[in-house]
Amino acid sequence: MHMADALLSPAVGAGVWAATAAIIASCSLRLKGELDDRKVPLMGVLGAFVFAAQMINFTIPATGSSGHLGGGLLLAILLGPHAAFLTIASVLVVQALFFADGGILALGCNIMNLGFFPAFVAYPLIYRKIAGPGSEPVRLSLAAILAAVFGLQLGALAVVLQTTASGISALPFSSFLLLMQPIHLAIGIGEGLVTAAVVAFVHKARPEILQAGPLASPRPGLPFSRLLLSFGLAALFLGGVVSWFASEQPDGLEWAIARVTGGEALAGQADGLHGVLAGVQERLSFLPDYSFAGRQAGEAAGEAALGASLSGGVGAMLSLLLVGLLGLILRRRTQAV
Repeated sequence: MHMADALLSPAVGAGVWAATAAIIASCSLRLKGELDDRKVPLMGVLGAFVFAAQMINFTIPATGSSGHLGGGLLLAILLGPHAAFLTIASVLVVQALFFADGGILALGCNIMNLGFFPAFVAYPLIYRKIAGPGSEPVRLSLAAILAAVFGLQLGALAVVLQTTASGISALPFSSFLLLMQPIHLAIGIGEGLVTAAVVAFVHKARPEILQAGPLASPRPGLPFSRLLLSFGLAALFLGGVVSWFASEQPDGLEWAIARVTGGEALAGQADGLHGVLAGVQERLSFLPDYSFAGRQAGEAAGEAALGASLSGGVGAMLSLLLVGLLGLILRRRTQAV
């Protein structure tokens, strides 16, 4: 559900950019006292894990579409909403700048749609209400699935509203909406199942993490270093190997646009702000679309797999470094106060 710049006017893109920047600033202030020697590395490895997981598109049966993990809800459950929002924002920055996944003008919208709604709406209003303290795994799983569906439905609706408000694409509101919501319902169920599986693992290994507070006090269970290693290895495995088998079907947003337009791709604007940002993205993205620059469709499958593996490994490491650096900066600022 990564929006491209072709869907947005400069006014809408810049407006949501400003709102997103304000939320990032607020989250940074609210994290005082929560960041410690355990939460900062957890943010980093989870950022790497979400980057890699987003590369794995799964087919939605009988639709010709696919979906992938958004990750915002999972991060909120394991980190709390404020750290989750900063982490998903960092992942999306890496994707947009270095892999041309989502536009730069649309980056604020993508952070809002994939981060704000899961972390600040679905997590407190659905997940926390259903799960509650000390819940059993079945209840946690139900909460994760329902919250994932709810959050993704809000995100899909926001895409339609942002596109309609921009008024630069020929996508009728009603037709676009009636395609976006059902396909993202199916994708949300898939995301919910993945989220529930990861939450069940963490609940068994380190249940105190699900409290989403400071993690300084050691508890019985899987050693924290091994938990970090588990997520790190999972990120490398997903990005380096499982990405070879990702579905090549269009994702829910691309599928909906193709159905509305009759299969025609939306042409990006080559002038003005759109053109400038497209040029910036082209220069920065050294592995566009998670493959080698200049690669043509139909080239050797081995080259495609190598490009995906390299993208998965590099992207996971960049996400880990960016999130970890952000966490360290915020922690030092907190200690200095």
